Amino acid sequence: MPENRHPQSRRLVDGEASTSGSTYSNLVGVIFIFNLIVGTGALTLPGVFVKAGWLLSLIVIVLLASMSYMTVTFVIETMACANAINNWQNLQVLRHRQNSEEHSEADDEAASAASRQEEEVSLLGGDSGELERIPLTIQSAEFHYYQLSKKFELGEMATLFFNDIGRTLFYLCFIVYLYGDLSIYSAAVARSLRDVVCDDKNVTNYGNSNLMFWPGDFKNNTNSPCWMEHTISRLSMYRVFLIAFTVIFGPFAAFNVQKTKYLQILTAFFRWTAFTLMIGLALKILITKGARGHPVSVDFNGIPSLFGACVYSFMCHHSLPSLLAPIRQKKMIAKIISFDYIFICSFYILLALTGIFAFKHVEILYTLNFLPQNVPYTDFASAVLIGIDYFLALFPVFTLSTSYPIIAITLRNNLQTLFLDMSRYESYHWFIRIIFPLCAIIPPLCVTYFTESLSSLIAFTGSYAGTGIQYIIPVCLVYFARRTCSELLGSGVANQFKSPFKSNVWLLLVIVWSVVCVFLVTINLIQ
Repeated sequence: MPENRHPQSRRLVDGEASTSGSTYSNLVGVIFIFNLIVGTGALTLPGVFVKAGWLLSLIVIVLLASMSYMTVTFVIETMACANAINNWQNLQVLRHRQNSEEHSEADDEAASAASRQEEEVSLLGGDSGELERIPLTIQSAEFHYYQLSKKFELGEMATLFFNDIGRTLFYLCFIVYLYGDLSIYSAAVARSLRDVVCDDKNVTNYGNSNLMFWPGDFKNNTNSPCWMEHTISRLSMYRVFLIAFTVIFGPFAAFNVQKTKYLQILTAFFRWTAFTLMIGLALKILITKGARGHPVSVDFNGIPSLFGACVYSFMCHHSLPSLLAPIRQKKMIAKIISFDYIFICSFYILLALTGIFAFKHVEILYTLNFLPQNVPYTDFASAVLIGIDYFLALFPVFTLSTSYPIIAITLRNNLQTLFLDMSRYESYHWFIRIIFPLCAIIPPLCVTYFTESLSSLIAFTGSYAGTGIQYIIPVCLVYFARRTCSELLGSGVANQFKSPFKSNVWLLLVIVWSVVCVFLVTINLIQ
């Protein structure tokens, strides 16, 4: 093993068996990953496509999808390597135990040797039943070191492959990003619900602000009434919805992602209904009225804005292990990921291109292009338009309500990995185990309760911590994972989950790409 392994990593080469909870089909896996990747950022794409030009934007979005897909394959390969090391260690324990039994000369010596080996097995997280099955699978040529049968969170993989400094930097980047995400999601949902419920003339003008940097007007909302005939303020309504959202979706943090399956399916239906409405209405305008928008093909001045909105449009790396482990057919994972990325990239392009050609002016938040202006409630058609108005205004609620539980579960799992010995997790008192779900959901609630302005937090977590999660960490993980497995298992053992991007040149390319992304996003923030 390389010297950069953390001294406590041995007890963490354990993971969590996918059989610990229910599994789900390939289709459900596709839905989970789609829901995690596609967020409210999709609504900003048409606006930035106009600024950068349709051709340049098309090239950049394909490049972003390709780079993100590459680093996802790195995460999958690293998870398979972690499983391989776990299997290798279990085999070593089994062989030592068998040798000890064969060469024991006295009953007391044999008993003490068995006791020591049982203790070592418990440290590695392998039970005796699992170890007894290993020789049988080897004899029948069915054994594979590289598997995805056990879930290894990114934190566990970082502990296994990084040294103390790398592990500290990883957790700093990872936890800051996830706490930032949960804060953003909580505030966005609460503000969306507040603005739908409160009087229209008191609603913040989103047309002059970017969804990514919702500034909010905390002082004015404190005094501004939600309804003219009532004294309750807009800030109070925001806090009511914030607490209600946390109470409803926060408890999911105590379970595994499989428990959110029906929530994912239900909200996926609403989400796709909203997307279908936007694309369908834009196509209707193009067919009946022709192209009213005439965007340029290339405008390099719009590149910073384009990267600022799109660079994290394909982010799913932080929660990927939790989503992959329950999938029944592990051999299909590569196809599932490929399908999701191709489908999502195509969808982004269709949504943006139809929008920029259908509308003469594209709002920063695309849903604003579909809101009826001063439509009187006189007939069925006007009622439908008003219904679409409310439905699209609630789009962030549908989108973020599915992502929030997954992010909270991921944060809880990594906090547990940081502070607990996961090989004996079940032995901890229930109070200890319930602390970590609370630690995942309470800090974001406190932050967003006292302010709805999260622009600085979003800028930092999205621009810098996000770069680490999507690009830097997967590259470092796969590099050290390949080196470790090569030393332990040699090059003769095949990894069926190995990334197709095998050369170190690809790793260097991702590092260079991440530097470029940070530079362009920083320019966008300054502007």
